[in-house]
Amino acid sequence: MFPPVSTFSLVGFVSKNADKKKKLDAAAFAAGDREGLIMERPFKKGETLREGTYLDIDAELRLVGDVKKELELQDGGCGDKTKRERKGMKELGLERSRHFGWSNTYVFTKAMGEMLLGQLHGAIPVVILRPSIITSILRDPLPGWMQGTRTIDTIIIGYAKQNLSCFLADLELTMDVIPGDMVANAMMVTMVAHSEEQGAEVMYHATSSLRNPAPYGVLYESGRRHFYENPRLSKDGQVIPTKEMHFFKTIASFHLYMLIKYKLPLEILHVVNLLLCGLFSQLYDDLTRKYKFVMHLVDVYGPFALFKGCFDDINLERLRLTMTKTSPEDDMFNFDPKTVDWNGYFYKIHIPGVLKYVLK
Repeated sequence: MFPPVSTFSLVGFVSKNADKKKKLDAAAFAAGDREGLIMERPFKKGETLREGTYLDIDAELRLVGDVKKELELQDGGCGDKTKRERKGMKELGLERSRHFGWSNTYVFTKAMGEMLLGQLHGAIPVVILRPSIITSILRDPLPGWMQGTRTIDTIIIGYAKQNLSCFLADLELTMDVIPGDMVANAMMVTMVAHSEEQGAEVMYHATSSLRNPAPYGVLYESGRRHFYENPRLSKDGQVIPTKEMHFFKTIASFHLYMLIKYKLPLEILHVVNLLLCGLFSQLYDDLTRKYKFVMHLVDVYGPFALFKGCFDDINLERLRLTMTKTSPEDDMFNFDPKTVDWNGYFYKIHIPGVLKYVLK
């Protein structure tokens, strides 16, 4: 008469992982949801992604302070008050981000940070390094090591547990990823290269989409291969069968799927709950919260999953070539994405790393 709990496996999976530390670490996406080639150029003071707007950081800080004071003055219990304040500030951040053309507060504040560095660094040389999505260590010091969950790892974790039946992604699109040790190497090399240049402000992209693109399909096929060859076991020792996942290429198609499979059953449960005088109130509230959380994640991270831009890395490539000429035998600080075999990396290093260091 009402939808079974198992109907909400996707919602339940995302909700269970909601409290785990999720990381994007994708400063390159501060450039916005663009298509085509995105150049290595820092944001200037007041610059935004929406025509006709100007970003006054001081005014934004005042607005944040005023809204926070208003929320603090509102009545409510201690726990409810804190929760309401956090919710209100999150909503304000998302609203202001989108007002200026950014998809969420993460990339919005990254862009503001670049503006402030350009405005305040004076004679101090500044290097801005924008990595794309940072993944596990490729080589040094420990292949596969990572800390926290990246957004792309949601696919791997869900596939490992076999409780994620679908995901928002176009397998033909490029997911711009870069191993963590390559980012660290690039940071060290760029700092040394410009340490004596008084007043310099230089931008680099530590990315892979231009010179060694990795489609989402490579990650998925590597996952399928890994779990078919190394099936996961349940708590009672039974083999967890590996099933296919369905991917949605547009946010609209994902919303339609969620409406039919989850939202409509939720509404039926709501009616049943009213007729039975609140017998299923706790179940309804829990599933509604999980549903809203999934839709919020899609709303925030959807632009990254369907990103069609390509990051130029000519500045970093020039620096790499200069370094190679200076010390051709030194491979210790490698950050060349062309040296990564994505199929082998995901299958032999990254996926085992997620299972070992994230799922444990």
